[in-house]
Amino acid sequence: MKILFLVYHGFSDHSGISKKIHYQVKGLRENGHEVHLCYYDFSPEGHRCRYVDNEVIADYGTGMMAGLYQRLDYAAICQYCLVHHIELVYARCFQNANPILIRFFKKLRKAGIHAVTEIPTYPYDTEFKNFEWKMRVGLKIDQLFRNSLYPLMDAVVTFSDAEEIFGQRTIRISNGVDFESIPLHHLQPAASSSSLHLIGVAEVHPWHAFDRLIAGIGEYESQKSDQQPDVYFHVVGGVHPSHMNNVFKPLLDKYQIHDKVIFHGQLFGDALTEVFNQCQFAIGSLGRHRSGITVIKTLKNREYATRGIPFIYSEQDSDFDMQPYVMKAPADESPIDIQKIVDFVRRFTMQPADIRKTVEHLTWKNQMQKVIDKLSRYTD
Repeated sequence: MKILFLVYHGFSDHSGISKKIHYQVKGLRENGHEVHLCYYDFSPEGHRCRYVDNEVIADYGTGMMAGLYQRLDYAAICQYCLVHHIELVYARCFQNANPILIRFFKKLRKAGIHAVTEIPTYPYDTEFKNFEWKMRVGLKIDQLFRNSLYPLMDAVVTFSDAEEIFGQRTIRISNGVDFESIPLHHLQPAASSSSLHLIGVAEVHPWHAFDRLIAGIGEYESQKSDQQPDVYFHVVGGVHPSHMNNVFKPLLDKYQIHDKVIFHGQLFGDALTEVFNQCQFAIGSLGRHRSGITVIKTLKNREYATRGIPFIYSEQDSDFDMQPYVMKAPADESPIDIQKIVDFVRRFTMQPADIRKTVEHLTWKNQMQKVIDKLSRYTD
């Protein structure tokens, strides 16, 4: 099948989302499909451009009007699909439903080109409550038009358990993993029983609720005996200054645990692996309930399992809820009980390679083929 994978933004070498999209494209290609990646970026001359596979298909120039055209012009994409006989457009939701996008997908449908949109997080409205006003205005536009946009799809791809989203049937899959890109966890021999090191990898948002973990460390450290291990939390990823100052810093000050929480910033490759190998346990999302989400299959849980490190999270995830290497936190605002993590790690004997084996079925190759197989049944 000839597929256009449509992304409404550009890529960053440091973005987990960017890496995920490239792994999805790779997974489709591994199943024998011809896949072309369409995205937005700047040319070396600074022009705003639409690309397909590194080739410019629309040059919008520079300045304010170029930015507007980039957001509103889909003619070049439609023409590319027609000329290159694209059979399926796989789009990734950018919360950007609007009349022009609706017209674009109507043209695709009229031309006999199938379309699906992946909605990575559902529901997503609550996630915008603390975002800047421009993004909240964009959400309002999306809310006005999304119930007209999604009926034009053949299906919506979701990582939730929702059977229908915005009036459209769903194809339910899991976030996948790319085994070649994630090394197996090797705990350094120097890791001592006198300390426990935890790692949380994220571009930190309120729904990660790392504040619950920090508060838990504060409570634990204020009550522990000399025989209990010191607990350290390694935060890897970006933290917005307002979140640091308004959420994390007050807790660090309150409990006087500045030395127990280490902010590494963004790390990749060997530098990230080095921090992982200092740690015995990983931290997933602890506050998806803050966004009104109960069920979600996050990418981070799968990456932790692929590395082979035990972890904790608070949402419902059927791929992991009953696994022996997982702890479940309550989906509320209580501080995380650190002593329970200490006890869990002390008893834990499962090897990283055995944890990794449990997610062999969650490769992107398998997950993306599920989309194609289900879509074939819908469109036959």
